[in-house]
Amino acid sequence: MENLLCNKNESLFSALEIMHKGGKKIVFVVDDNDRLKNVLTDGDIRELLLAGHKLSEKVSNFLKKDFVYAREDEKRSEIIAKLSERIKILPIVDKKMRVIDYAQLDKDVHLPIATPNLADKEFTYLIDAFLSTWISSTGKYIERFENEFAKFCGTKYAVAVSNGTTALHLALTTLGVGEDDEVIVPDLTFAATINAVLHAKAKPVIVDVDKDYWTIDPKEIEKAITAKTKAVIPVHLYGQPCNMKQIMKIAKKHNIFVVEDCAEAHGAEFNNKKVGSFGDVGCFSFFANKIITTGEGGMCVMDNRKIYEKMRVLRDHGMSKTKKYWHEVVGFNYRMTNLQAAIGCAQLEKLNQLLKIRQDLENKYREILKDVPFIEFQKNLPDRKKVIWLVSILIKNRKRNFYLKKFLANKIDVRPFFYSLGSMPIYKKYLFSNTNSLQISKQGLNLPTGADIKEADIQKIKKYL
Repeated sequence: MENLLCNKNESLFSALEIMHKGGKKIVFVVDDNDRLKNVLTDGDIRELLLAGHKLSEKVSNFLKKDFVYAREDEKRSEIIAKLSERIKILPIVDKKMRVIDYAQLDKDVHLPIATPNLADKEFTYLIDAFLSTWISSTGKYIERFENEFAKFCGTKYAVAVSNGTTALHLALTTLGVGEDDEVIVPDLTFAATINAVLHAKAKPVIVDVDKDYWTIDPKEIEKAITAKTKAVIPVHLYGQPCNMKQIMKIAKKHNIFVVEDCAEAHGAEFNNKKVGSFGDVGCFSFFANKIITTGEGGMCVMDNRKIYEKMRVLRDHGMSKTKKYWHEVVGFNYRMTNLQAAIGCAQLEKLNQLLKIRQDLENKYREILKDVPFIEFQKNLPDRKKVIWLVSILIKNRKRNFYLKKFLANKIDVRPFFYSLGSMPIYKKYLFSNTNSLQISKQGLNLPTGADIKEADIQKIKKYL
C-alpha cells in the first residue's frame, strides 16, 4: 500500500515517482491522516502537463469530488460492479475514509508477452537528464552507461548505439566486412542478424543450428567456410549461449572475425565468462521487450582499443575526435541519446535482480507444466549459464499453431519462434543448411515472461495446453 499512497502536499513529480515504484500507474491521494482525497492516474498527469501545468505543482491543486472508491462494508459484488475497463483499480476505505486496501480488475486480464520493469530509478535519472538539457548524444549518462555495461560484460570498452541492428552493422563495418566477403549466420534468428550483413554489402551464408541447443552448429560453420569467409555471427538465441569454445577455435584456425549477437542474452555465460566478451565485438539490443531496455538502443563491447576507437568515429558521422567537423571516413549517425542512456543506467543497476526474477518465473513454469507430456523446455547445459529472455518451449508431436491461436483467442500473448531465414524468399538464395532450424521454428513457442506473471496466470496457461 505504501507504493500507492501519495500525500496531497506532494508534487505531481513525486506522484509520478510513486506510480513508477508501485507499478500500478495510479496513486491514492490522502491527507496527513491518510484519509482519501482523490485518485490520480498517470493519464491524469499527462493531461495536466499537456494543459500547461508544471510537475512542481502540488497534487492538492487538482483534487476532484467525483472520483470512485469503495467502502469496506460494501458487498463484493457491489465493489466489482464499480470496476471497468476505465476504472481498473479502486481504493477501499474504512468508516473514517482511510485507505485500507484496493480492488483490481482481473477478469479476462490480457497476459502480455513481456513488459519493461521501470519501477526504480529510471524516472529519476530520465528527468535528471531532461533537466540538464543534455538530451541528445552527449551527456553524463552516455559515458556512465558505456563504462558500467563494459564492466558488467567483462570487456575493456563499450560503444552505445541507437539499436541492436545498428550495433551489428557498425561492428561488421568497423571490422572491414564488405563486398565480396561472406559472413556465416544461423538460420534460426531474428532478421536483424542477416540484414546487418546485407547492409554491409557482404554475402550472408545461412547455416543450421544444433537440434538440442537451438544455437548455431559449429560443425555447420566449419563446413560453410570458404576463401571468402570474413566473419561469423553466433546468435545466443533466447538467452542460450552458443558453444563459444568451438566457435573461437574455428575462427582462430581460419582467421575470421567473430561478432556475437547477444540481443537476447544479457548476462548469459559460457564456461563462467559473459557472452559478448569472446568475439571481436559483442552486440546487444535494448529494445522494450529485452531483458533490460532503453526503449530503443544497443551496445557494442570489445577489448581491442583500435576497434573501439575506429567504431566511435564511424558511429559519429566519421568525424575526427580531435578536429571538429573534420570527417576522416564516411560514417553513420548511430548514436544513443543521453535520455536513453539514463534509463539504461537505472536498468543496469538492477540487471542481476531482473535476471533472477525471470529465472524464478521459468522455474515456476517448469514446475507447473511438468506433467504436460508434449512440451519441452529450453535445455540447461553444464558448460553454460543461459538467461531467460522469454520462456521458450517446443510443442512436440502436436500442431503448434493450434495452441498459438488458442492462447491468443484467450488473451494470452504468446509468440511463435522466428521463421527459418532460409524459408523466406528474400533470403533463400543464401541458404547453406537448415534441417534442424526448420523443425524447431515450427514447434517453438514463447510464453508470457513479464515480471507480473503469477502462479495463477501459469495455471491459466496450462488449462489451454
